[in-house]
Amino acid sequence: MKPFSRILVANRGEIALRVIRACRELDIETVAVYSEADRDASYLDFADEKICIGPASSLHSYLDISKIIAAAEISDVEAIHPGYGFLSENPQFAEICQSCRIQFIGPTVENIRQLGDKASAREIARQIGIPVVPGSQDVVRDPEQGLEVARQIGFPVLIKAVAGGGGRGLRVSRDESSFVQAFQAAGSEAEIAFKNPDVYIEKLIEKPRHVEIQVLADSYGSVIHLGERDCSLQRRHQKLIEESPSTAVDDDLRIQMGRSATDLASGVGYRGAGTVEFLLDLDGNYHFIEMNTRIQVEHPVSEMVTGIDLVQEQIRVAAGAPLGYRQEDVRITGHSIECRINAEDPERGFAPSPGTITDFRPPGGMGVRFDSHVYCGYTVPSDYDSLLGKLIVHRDTRDQAIRTMSRALDEFVIEGVKTTVPFYREVLKHFHFVKGNLDTGFIEEYLIDA
Repeated sequence: MKPFSRILVANRGEIALRVIRACRELDIETVAVYSEADRDASYLDFADEKICIGPASSLHSYLDISKIIAAAEISDVEAIHPGYGFLSENPQFAEICQSCRIQFIGPTVENIRQLGDKASAREIARQIGIPVVPGSQDVVRDPEQGLEVARQIGFPVLIKAVAGGGGRGLRVSRDESSFVQAFQAAGSEAEIAFKNPDVYIEKLIEKPRHVEIQVLADSYGSVIHLGERDCSLQRRHQKLIEESPSTAVDDDLRIQMGRSATDLASGVGYRGAGTVEFLLDLDGNYHFIEMNTRIQVEHPVSEMVTGIDLVQEQIRVAAGAPLGYRQEDVRITGHSIECRINAEDPERGFAPSPGTITDFRPPGGMGVRFDSHVYCGYTVPSDYDSLLGKLIVHRDTRDQAIRTMSRALDEFVIEGVKTTVPFYREVLKHFHFVKGNLDTGFIEEYLIDA
């Protein structure tokens, strides 16, 4: 029995296509919404119905709750899948869906409120007994108060927005003289990006690995994890390359981190897919930093090493079905790497590179997957993020995965816009990447022009 008959996909780009494909395999009809800038998007052809919801501006289209709900009501859908970004972690949107008797494919409203606020999530983790990075126990709204907290935990510190993500509303302060300016900059950026200027403060862990645990939970108390993803390859807190499993995590540590992640999800009665993020320090200790209450951009690497379709599980769980897997059913097999292919120019500080794609020949072959919505002739708009797609490989070993990814990148042809493909070719050849000697400062330390 299929979980829903008809779902609205409240997103765009590659994630919209990913959800539509999952629905087609479940024999579920889909309604795609689109802005005027996405009128020629190829994924619209795979939906059963498409509805224009406004101009290019995301504020007046993909972020306009009233337009999304109106589209859902006129198209008679039972549920809405928000993808990632946009409204995916907006508790007001989830609550309005609920009041309109439309199922929000994601966690509960309370889950999003509890865990979407990073200060609240830290406190919940602390109460459960999960290690957290030392820092403020609540929101810090005053720079003088913040400076006192920073003195107590010791410099350097991170000033972080309680809402949102993607590296916005985040500043480092290494001493007292830089603190007030960094505090004000973080709050101002958070206000612009998330309409919420609140920040909290935590100790800066030097040279950490960014390791996250994928969890799945149903409405009946069952929670499982799908192992870890290493997202340490970042530029200015934006993830670039993700892989699973991590070279820094052994079987014992995987069990410990997995248990912490599932304990957190169980502790709040979590439902759906979510990601519990940790920093791993130089001594191998892990520290909780936040939980993302949505599907992640990098979810395919977990799918590749476990064989579990995360989007289909999201849909089934939202429809009230129990999880189709127990923890003992989850097996990590082989190694997967993902490169985010962005329309950016690495030689110009990764400046966005919108324009029309004049030649497009993605790679293929054994162990290669490319999740993308673009095609030859597609015009990359300047109104949204620059993600063109995700190149994912899966092989028996990490060395084989690196060789396959290198081969795939060499085959990749995208002309008309600048992309990050040449940059990844260089990263994958770097001695320390090949050896797995990674941390979140890798790009800045070894590729100084980045």
